[in-house]
Amino acid sequence: FLFLFSLQGTPVFVKTGKDLLLEVQEPVVLKRLNVLTWRVNDSINVVKLVYDIETVVSESYKSRAELSAQTHSLLLKNVQKGDSGVYRARVAADKEITVAEYSVTVLDPVSGVKLTVKLCSSDSTKVTVICSTEDSLISSTFTCDTQTCSHEGGERAEIITPGASLDVYLENGSVICNHSNQVSSTRDIQKIEDLCVKPEASKGSQNNVTPIVVAIVLSFGVVLAII
Repeated sequence: FLFLFSLQGTPVFVKTGKDLLLEVQEPVVLKRLNVLTWRVNDSINVVKLVYDIETVVSESYKSRAELSAQTHSLLLKNVQKGDSGVYRARVAADKEITVAEYSVTVLDPVSGVKLTVKLCSSDSTKVTVICSTEDSLISSTFTCDTQTCSHEGGERAEIITPGASLDVYLENGSVICNHSNQVSSTRDIQKIEDLCVKPEASKGSQNNVTPIVVAIVLSFGVVLAII
C-alpha cells in the first residue's frame, strides 16, 4: 500500500533551548502488536511505543525525548535549530494511521534595537528616525509626525534572521521601534520631543557655567598670591 501525507502539519514555533511538547491530535488506543512511532521528516525515528508496554528511544534522542505512556505525547528537551522539521505520530495496526502532525521551526531570539535621529522639523513635530538592530542586519528609515509613522525605505542584509520583522509606530506620543519574530520581541521607545532635543541647548548651559568656573579659579589664584 502507498500512503501519501501532506508535507505540512500544524505550525509550531519554539525558541532555541526551550522544551517542546507535541500532543497527539486524536485519542490513541494501542491493541496487541500495535506500534506508535514518533518520526521526524519521515526518516528519523524519535521514539517508539509497542502495545503500551515497551518504549524505545532512538540513540540520537537519548535523554532528550520522553513519551507519555498516558497521553502518548512527545516531549523534546532543549531543542536546537537542527530539531526543526515535520514531526508525525503514526500507529501501525491493520493499516498505518497518522494521529499527529506538526511543522516545527526552532528560532533564536531576535537581537535588540535602537532608534537614531536622522532629521527633525524646526517645530519638533516631525522626525525622521532610523530603526536598526544591534547586529545591524536590518535597518529601516521612518518619518513620524504626531499621528503616524510612514516607511521611507531601508537596507537589509542578504542574510537575516528567518521570520524577523522590524516595525516603527506611534503610541502616546512616543516612537516605538519593534524587532520581533514568532518566539521573541525587543523594542526601543523614545518620545518625539526627546528625539528632537537640540544639542545646542545643552551646550548653552555648559557655556553659562564656564565663566563662573573661570572666575572662581582666578579669584583663588589671587588669594594665593596675596598670601
